[in-house]
Amino acid sequence: MNRTVTFMVVDDHPIFRQGLAALIRKNPFYQTCWEAGGIEDALEIAREREPDIALVDISLNGKSGFDLVQTFQSLYPAMQQLVISMYDEAVYASSALKAGARGYVMKHEAASVVMDAIQTVIDGRIYLSSAMRERFIDAMFSQSGKTDILPIELLTVREVEIMVMIGQGYGASEIAAMLHISVKTVNAHREKLKQKLQIQDANRLRRFAIKWVQSRER
Repeated sequence: MNRTVTFMVVDDHPIFRQGLAALIRKNPFYQTCWEAGGIEDALEIAREREPDIALVDISLNGKSGFDLVQTFQSLYPAMQQLVISMYDEAVYASSALKAGARGYVMKHEAASVVMDAIQTVIDGRIYLSSAMRERFIDAMFSQSGKTDILPIELLTVREVEIMVMIGQGYGASEIAAMLHISVKTVNAHREKLKQKLQIQDANRLRRFAIKWVQSRER
């Protein structure tokens, strides 16, 4: 490596954000690291500094980190992105990659694993845990046609988010509040989910979502 890589850590938990930034700065090639506690700060840093890589959490003060990842991908396509989150990779890793991230690592992993994930993305490769890679390979080659396997490629990032929330038992008004969108918009996404998944009614969609979320968490 012949140059210093510049970083931005985007996380609304100061202790984790500061700890990760401190870990990054220990590497002589990783010394430059800006911190953002929310989407607005992150966009300002990206605009002024254009870091080489952004490390982004999924939930940012109640807003979606996936929205930020998509925005970065659109505005700064050369900037690499790695999602680092407490949320189960089995549920969210696919959405992270679809949004534009180059990898997904969970916060409970050892520091050495996180740093390996970072280096993997910097090197231009995609980082996923070995278990997650196996899931992707199994899904790619599965011919079983099981109804508990979600055809994730058909869904947008927002639709996956709403699917997960439905599966976790949240209603339309709760989902709207958490995602800062209208109930009408939530209902429109639910209709799209039913169409894409060929599910006839809301009750069946809810049962499908619950079953899918539970299957991803096993």
